[in-house]
Amino acid sequence: MREWNSLPIAFLDFPPLLPDSFTDAVNPLPPAFFLMGPTASGKSDAALAIARRLPVEIISVDSAQVYREMDIGTAKPDAHTRRETRHHLIDILDPTERFSAADFCERARDLMRDITAAGRVPLLVGGTMLYFKALQEGLSDLPEADPAIREVIDAMASEVGWPAMHEELARLDAETAERLDPHDAQRIQRALEVIHASGRPLSELIRERPPAALPYRVIAASLEPAHRAALHERIAQRFETMLELGLIGEVRTLRSRFALDPELPSMRCVGYRQTWDYLDGKLSLRELRDRAVAATRQLAKRQLTWLRPWSGIARFDALSANAGFQVLEYFRHALQESDNAALRE
Repeated sequence: MREWNSLPIAFLDFPPLLPDSFTDAVNPLPPAFFLMGPTASGKSDAALAIARRLPVEIISVDSAQVYREMDIGTAKPDAHTRRETRHHLIDILDPTERFSAADFCERARDLMRDITAAGRVPLLVGGTMLYFKALQEGLSDLPEADPAIREVIDAMASEVGWPAMHEELARLDAETAERLDPHDAQRIQRALEVIHASGRPLSELIRERPPAALPYRVIAASLEPAHRAALHERIAQRFETMLELGLIGEVRTLRSRFALDPELPSMRCVGYRQTWDYLDGKLSLRELRDRAVAATRQLAKRQLTWLRPWSGIARFDALSANAGFQVLEYFRHALQESDNAALRE
């Protein structure tokens, strides 16, 4: 069976998609494409093919790809790909730095404004669902960071570990805990901080204090597997490929070049956390493989949990041979139909 992106060029050459009026008074909101899905669902390949056919620029929605020199374990697009198609929010921080949802939203909105001003469409692609949600819905007006509360939370975590703190969060705010990795110290800390500062769950405050929505006409699609087992096979094969490409050496080099510790957000990324333990002699090579693959499968499960209740998304089977072509067609038609409807009003 042929790959979707090897279809005859006649199937993929389309007329211009952006009428001059797409941001005029009749239709004031400019379009933005969201392409979401779990890890290993084929988002990056689909995005590249879309970028070859539609007037878009890619904004990475990935909390790991922001870090420089973390290339293999993040499945970052290579230099040739990034020369061919412009990507944003990749390689913007050293792995010693932190990057929050608020940081992402600020940078992404600035980029979207610039891309739109240039007459193109922002194509946001990735699997960090919290970033997508924060961008589309905005960030609620929550209690500010409190160093004293954080110090207490960190002290407790140093005694019992972040998985135990995640269990405490589940007791206090099950809705938020369900969406967080038990090792995600930064977000667990923030959720507990909000509870202790306000006396109320983070999820409850977010519902009560709806922020300003994104001023774009979002056209969203997701690549989701019809069969979870097949996605698990992809995940295992992809991690094996990462090992063959030199993931262990990449982490060893990072440790020698930067003042890292295993609690930094960069080193808590799936694959990096397990490779760190391997280099410390805590895991065998087989245990590294098994734990990294298991952690990646859990990540995919959480990503799908985020996506399940999300309305307004066109969902495509990530395992279909022409899934990327279907997404391309969906974006093309949705943009045209939306503009035509606006002009008829």
